Amino acid sequence: MRMIEENVTFYSEGEKIAGILRLPEKMNGPAPGIVQGPGFLGLKGGKLYKQYHDLLIDAGFVVLVFDYRGFGDSEGDSVLYPERQIEDIRNAISYIETRDEVDNNRIGLFGSGGTGGGNAVVAAARDKRVKCMVANNAVADGAEWVRGMRREYEWLGLLDAIEEDRRQRALTGEGKMIPSRGLEGLQIPTPERMTTNVKSDVDTKIPQELPLSCAEAIIEYCPEDVVDQIDGGVLFICVENDDTTPERQTIRLYEKATLPKKLIIQRGTSHYAAYGKYINSIGPQIVEWFETHLKFEGLKIIEEV
Repeated sequence: MRMIEENVTFYSEGEKIAGILRLPEKMNGPAPGIVQGPGFLGLKGGKLYKQYHDLLIDAGFVVLVFDYRGFGDSEGDSVLYPERQIEDIRNAISYIETRDEVDNNRIGLFGSGGTGGGNAVVAAARDKRVKCMVANNAVADGAEWVRGMRREYEWLGLLDAIEEDRRQRALTGEGKMIPSRGLEGLQIPTPERMTTNVKSDVDTKIPQELPLSCAEAIIEYCPEDVVDQIDGGVLFICVENDDTTPERQTIRLYEKATLPKKLIIQRGTSHYAAYGKYINSIGPQIVEWFETHLKFEGLKIIEEV
């Protein structure tokens, strides 16, 4: 099915957000809508996301992907606070509800890549407009994730730096900046991350520095604490022996989620290679999950006998 792409804008807490709305060229009435906030240090135009969107459009869905505040083409300060990004997702839901092409009774979330998956979990838990969700390589516990990138002395040094930064912000109003990624950065890249070009289309367009306070915000972030509050089907996808977003985080989310739920573990691959290796098998399962769990029955029947 041919796709229409529309550049759209909406507001999140007063700041203009840039998005891409992808629609089937031919539609027979309102369709289910899927909202996606990018993954960790991701942008709306990432080619990794579009391969999934192509399949969703072919199946008749409408997809909205956008840049978080302060990233890409969106307004705002360049900070990576998960709580702020979760609000952006909820405001994206409000925007897609205004579109005549979307059935407001059938809205789902898709999150992929670290905080991208974790943000979808928290947004779905808080926002009952979300009827189901899919999370690919999701963070369950931000502190464990950030700590796992570092040797013990590096982790303890980071905690000391965060405490000192809080004091300096209180005294001067200004905090320390750190590289967004790198050996001294917010994300310490794995060997695969340093050699792959799979995200080369967005790497030069993201903020190269972020406030150290972003590390503290991620450490305090814990999607697994709320995953059991999601009403609707939840599909989790991870990679076995993943050194970027360890699969144990996704497995814990799956274990704590309520029914209906499903877990897919991609084996014999790595974090970034899995996007290409398994798209032809994972993609259809994502589509099927949304088709199954984004149905709206006109009658709600409660019966006691």
